[in-house]
Amino acid sequence: MQVKRHALLSPSVGTQRELLSFHYGQPGRGEKVYLQASLHADELPGMLVLHHLKQKLAALEARGELLGEVVVVPVANPIGLNQTLMHGQLGRFDFASGENFNRQYPDFLALLGEQIASRLSQDAEANKRVIRAAMGEALAAIQPTTELASLRHTLVSLAYDADVVLDLHCDFDAVLHVYTETPYLDQAEPLNRYLGARAVLLAKGSGGASFDEALSGHWWRLAEQYAGRFPIPLACLSATVELRGETDVYHHLAEQDAANLLAFLQHRGVLAGPAPALPEPACQPTPLAGSETLRAPHAGVVAFLKQPGDYVEAGEVVADVIDPLSDRVSPVLAGVSGVLYARGIVRYATAGMDLCKVAGKVAFRSGNLLSA
Repeated sequence: MQVKRHALLSPSVGTQRELLSFHYGQPGRGEKVYLQASLHADELPGMLVLHHLKQKLAALEARGELLGEVVVVPVANPIGLNQTLMHGQLGRFDFASGENFNRQYPDFLALLGEQIASRLSQDAEANKRVIRAAMGEALAAIQPTTELASLRHTLVSLAYDADVVLDLHCDFDAVLHVYTETPYLDQAEPLNRYLGARAVLLAKGSGGASFDEALSGHWWRLAEQYAGRFPIPLACLSATVELRGETDVYHHLAEQDAANLLAFLQHRGVLAGPAPALPEPACQPTPLAGSETLRAPHAGVVAFLKQPGDYVEAGEVVADVIDPLSDRVSPVLAGVSGVLYARGIVRYATAGMDLCKVAGKVAFRSGNLLSA
């Protein structure tokens, strides 16, 4: 195992942060897998999962059972990890810019441009190498000017040539669920099954230039753009794995998740030996555009009637919002049928506040599908 330290751009005199990456296996041998946790720095379950995964990878490497390269970044956001306001950790948005740490990653399709066509051939594997080389060249030409930009640049530079990228997050109060792009569903299915995902949300570009889609999206777009001219493989399965809720930070869950991630790596051939049998799927994938966010109709106390993981029918009451001054009680009804996969933890709602999300089967939204 090799530890690499990546200095971030210093935002002020006397201040310097760094990102640490842990490298297992042999670069260039087999597939490369990249895993990171806590890009939203207050989402901590993944950090504990990668702690356990590191121990397991070290043992596998010592026994010569790693057949590929695995890069682990257990603390993907040292900037957000140091953002505390009035005893509360706030790790989703950068204090300096107000930007979401998981937005505005490079658009490789735009960076590669039309000139990539002159380097492509009828050999899909060669095209994969050419595209990755061009991605590396594009990244090398970028000069970050802020600490946040240098963090984004460092993370993408570590992951751009990976065959698998897993970005570990969590929601407020949730069951385990996975976001990935629709063209990668077949590749993602074993991951979803090993993890026991209770919702799998699919989109072809959800908007916002998130980390995971920055690494996967250009592959299917190039494949569509050059269909019939050049074969382009879907060379990077990238997924955001939501490891339940923000308080689900327990050793038994983290050990279970780490073991399931290793089972997936074994299924991909990154680890020696036969992979465990695939479990039955815990859900059927649904479109992210079919996910409904239920909101508070007015201010008041929130009393949920449904738990994360419950299946709700359209028209069913999911929560009540109670104005304790007027005694007005407003039921909040699901507009679609599906699994309630995430809900908020704040129990006093302001008018219009997001309360929970239901994974509907039929797409009805368009445009940017991500929350702030």
